[in-house]
Amino acid sequence: MLSRQKNRGFSHPDHHLNLLGHAWILWIEDKPLELIDKTLCDSRTISEVLRCLHVALLCVQRVPEDRPSMSSVVLMLSSDVSLPPPKQPGFYTERSVPESPLSARRCSANTSITIIEAR
Repeated sequence: MLSRQKNRGFSHPDHHLNLLGHAWILWIEDKPLELIDKTLCDSRTISEVLRCLHVALLCVQRVPEDRPSMSSVVLMLSSDVSLPPPKQPGFYTERSVPESPLSARRCSANTSITIIEAR
């Protein structure tokens, strides 16, 4: 929401990460403002927007026990309580690069399909 971009279809010329991966890279490189939509970068609200990003990154940490509860999220967003540094997100993935049309035509007899069910 802060970037006004959708994860689906997100692309960046420098890497093949999803939007969350891109946000994480910008965060650890201390460049989070590059993620934020320019319409949200009013000097009066930028600290609030950055705090929202910080809390969002806390909510998607890889280990569920590291993620804050909803009551903690409300407290973090409605006060100036100190925030812990976020750890790497759990959905920090790199998208595969599309194959060329010729390589996409190759077939294999040893194909397996994995079905993943949602929680």
